[in-house]
Amino acid sequence: MAAQPPSPVYDCIVVGAGIQGSCAAYHLAKNQRKTLLLEQFVLPHSRGSSHGQTRIIRKAYKEDFYAHMMEESYELWAQLEKEAGVQLCRQTGLLLMGPETGKDYQLMKDAMQRNKLPLVILNPEEFSQHIPNVNLTGGDGALVDTTAGVLYADRALSAVQRLFQVLGGVIKDGQKVTDIKPGPVVTVTTAAAVYQAKSLVITVGTWASKVLSPIGLNLPLQVLKINVCYWKEKVAGSYSVNRRFPCFIQLESQEASHDIYGLPSNEYPGLMKVCYHTGSETDPDDRDGQTDRSDVEILKRYVSRCFPGLVPVPAVVESCMYTVTPDLHFVLDYHPAHRNIVIGAGFSEHSDQLHHCLVWELHRIGPQDPTADSEDS
Repeated sequence: MAAQPPSPVYDCIVVGAGIQGSCAAYHLAKNQRKTLLLEQFVLPHSRGSSHGQTRIIRKAYKEDFYAHMMEESYELWAQLEKEAGVQLCRQTGLLLMGPETGKDYQLMKDAMQRNKLPLVILNPEEFSQHIPNVNLTGGDGALVDTTAGVLYADRALSAVQRLFQVLGGVIKDGQKVTDIKPGPVVTVTTAAAVYQAKSLVITVGTWASKVLSPIGLNLPLQVLKINVCYWKEKVAGSYSVNRRFPCFIQLESQEASHDIYGLPSNEYPGLMKVCYHTGSETDPDDRDGQTDRSDVEILKRYVSRCFPGLVPVPAVVESCMYTVTPDLHFVLDYHPAHRNIVIGAGFSEHSDQLHHCLVWELHRIGPQDPTADSEDS
């Protein structure tokens, strides 16, 4: 029996082929790194946080550093669109509503003005002229981030994986990682094979704790199951992307302590996506066991009060997974004991709009010296 040829030693292995990992792999390949992208499920799949057709992309943030990152992110998305030959973003604007004297609304408004970002402030008297079919809560302020819009998530994921392969990258799906052995050369074992690389990037979303714990990292990550709700328009097209209805974020609503957000009807004709920006804690391997729908009840009350043009019962309810940290900021860093292992986790609070910029940052901080394992230094 002929001996099997030895597996190649890659420059980098990326574990997790969601949008974070796929973009990281793409940037690595683009910079002439021999890269392997591993995914536990057969692609495409809907078990993580990167599936679905749309996400919000925006510059409206409370923190200056996110606003600055988004400037670069928009440039990178435009570059990716050009390379892929596919439209990935559609400008619709983002309607931000919240109590005029509320902390979050003021922080976002101040950050946008401080960073000189394009915005339009809507007075209550003129609100209905510009935003039909929405009831602005008394005492709420409203502004529009005019550069914001819809990011086509499924399309973006497919495009970046295709470009990664065009650049010589290798994707192995259906291969769950069962063991990671750190060292100057990292060894990654899956149910099907053993791979080696000079460096490793771990971007496994809701499975982060399960993958990181065996290599000595216990991050304060919480996994949530989100009910993604679509609501039928009473009059077809009332909230359509084709009529330039904006995305929206409602801060500090009467019904809830967390944000409510929505996107114009697009992926399902006649159905608008409106969701609660949190969910119930769950195990990513037993997500269907989590059946809490208290968020749907909150949304019913909100839609009935503020979106009179929608039937206040969801027509479709899907699910998505969030991974969040206590301060709702992401983790992007080296493993403290192994400088050739980089971890990205907890991105869900920012949806997918930042990822293209974040993974570029991940590539920049990635290990330059694959032998720089701090256990030996």
